[in-house]
Amino acid sequence: MIRMRLIAATWSALLMGTALAQSEAVQVKRQAELRQQPSETSNSVATLPAMTNIVRLPERQGPWMHVKTDSGQIGWVHMFDIGSVQAQSAAGGTAAGALRGITNFFNRGSAQTTTTATSTVGIRGLGSEDIANAQPNLDALKKAESMRTDEAQAKRFASESQLVARNVESLPAPNAPPPQNASEANGNLKQGGK
Repeated sequence: MIRMRLIAATWSALLMGTALAQSEAVQVKRQAELRQQPSETSNSVATLPAMTNIVRLPERQGPWMHVKTDSGQIGWVHMFDIGSVQAQSAAGGTAAGALRGITNFFNRGSAQTTTTATSTVGIRGLGSEDIANAQPNLDALKKAESMRTDEAQAKRFASESQLVARNVESLPAPNAPPPQNASEANGNLKQGGK
């Protein structure tokens, strides 16, 4: 009976830890915009100063994290602009401390170690939905076009920087790839024989 209660308490603590992990306290690393949608071109809800504490919600789209501010504003922040809260207790928070206590109970007699929390960031590639919903960023295009230089500007820059022209031989053309299967080889023979 005691064993069943202990197992039930352990599962309850683990499930509570999972639920808490879905909403994580994080901090804005540098000034960032809280956006209405997960996009750099989306309207700004608010400007978040550096070191602002926010809560990361479970939803994520690409590099954009869904977050909530202390004042209740909800929006999206780029994952590179947020990080874990540095001022954590030595126990790593109430839920983590409770879970650590339960695991220590089962590991009596084993060496006690200190655990340090670590976070990593990963960005997946573009999926078919991302490509289908892609929109051009016309402001970025205008900015890139404004930085374009003409031949006269390039020559003036080269002259002022004392760059020297050098002739560089072109690379040789690559060999044609070998046929992948017999039908491609036959097709190539038929085309060559016409």
